[in-house]
Amino acid sequence: MSNRMRLFSTTALFLALVCCSARAGDEIYPLAVLPFSERGAEVAQQGQQVTDLMFANLVTNPELFLVDREDLDTVLKEQELSLSGAVKTEEAVQVGRLTGAKILVTGSVMQVGSSRYVIAKIIGTETSRVLGASVKGLVSDELDGLVEQLAEKVGTTIVEKAGELVAKELSREDRIAELKKKLADGKLPTLAISVPEQHVGQVIVDPAAETELSLYATETGFTVFDTGSGGTSKCDVRIVGEAFSEFAGRRGNLVSVKARVEVKAVDRASGKILVTDRQVTVAVDLSEQIAAKTALQEAGARLAERLLVKLAPGK
Repeated sequence: MSNRMRLFSTTALFLALVCCSARAGDEIYPLAVLPFSERGAEVAQQGQQVTDLMFANLVTNPELFLVDREDLDTVLKEQELSLSGAVKTEEAVQVGRLTGAKILVTGSVMQVGSSRYVIAKIIGTETSRVLGASVKGLVSDELDGLVEQLAEKVGTTIVEKAGELVAKELSREDRIAELKKKLADGKLPTLAISVPEQHVGQVIVDPAAETELSLYATETGFTVFDTGSGGTSKCDVRIVGEAFSEFAGRRGNLVSVKARVEVKAVDRASGKILVTDRQVTVAVDLSEQIAAKTALQEAGARLAERLLVKLAPGK
C-alpha cells in the first residue's frame, strides 16, 4: 500500500460548520452538522447545547478533519433557511450543493418522564438516504455524557455506511453518457464559456472549472467558441462566472481545499439571464494545488450536469 493510501485510510470525516469528510473505501466525503432541535419545553435551550457538544466531541476524534464552522451559517442565512431536526429532501440537496456537504447530521433532544433522549439523523444529500442513531439517559444525567455517546455512534455509522449515504462515484465518461440521455433532440445553442478562477488570491492560468464545463459541453454535442478568438460575438449563449478555491484545513500531511464556482447563462442577443447556479465542493489531497484543481474540476462538472440540461431545447 502506498504512503498516500495509508494517509487516506486514517481519515474518515471532514468537518465544515461542523463540516467534515467521512471516508469509505477510497473516498472522502464532506459532512455538515446542522442544529439540533428541542422537542418540548422541558428541554428548552438544550438544542444548541447538543449541537455545540456534538461539535466538541467530533473534533476530538482522530478521524475528523476540522475546518471553519461559519460556512454553513452563512449559507443558511443567504438562502433564508432555518434547518434543524426535520430537514426536507430538497433542502438537504440544496445545503449539499451550496456547502459541498454530501452528508448532513441533525437531530433533536426530548424528555419523556424521567428519561432524556438525544436523537441524530444522518442524511445523504445525494441519495436522500436517512440513517439514525440515538442515546437514552436519565434527566439527571449530564448532557455532555449523552452527547459523547451519540457522537461516537454517529461517527461509527458514517464510516461504516457512507456507501449507503453517498451516491456511487461515476467516471467522467459515464457522467457524460448520462447527461447525453437527458438532452432533448433538437438544435443545441452555441456557447462561449468564461469562468476565470483564483486560488488564495492568485489567478489560475489553466482554469479547471471552465475547462470541465467546456469539455462536458463539447462531449454532449454543444458547439463551444473560444472567447479569446471573438467567440462571444458568435455564440447564442454566454456562460460567464467566477471560481474560487481556498485552503480549508490541514491534518498531518493531508490538505483540504474548498472551491466555489458561480455561473450564469446569458442569451447573447437579448442579454436575458437564462440560468444562474452555484456549486461548492471540497477536496482533500497531499498537495494544496492538486486538491484545489480537483475541487474546482468537480464543481465545474456538477454545474455542467445541471446547466446544460436547462439550455437544451424544450427545457
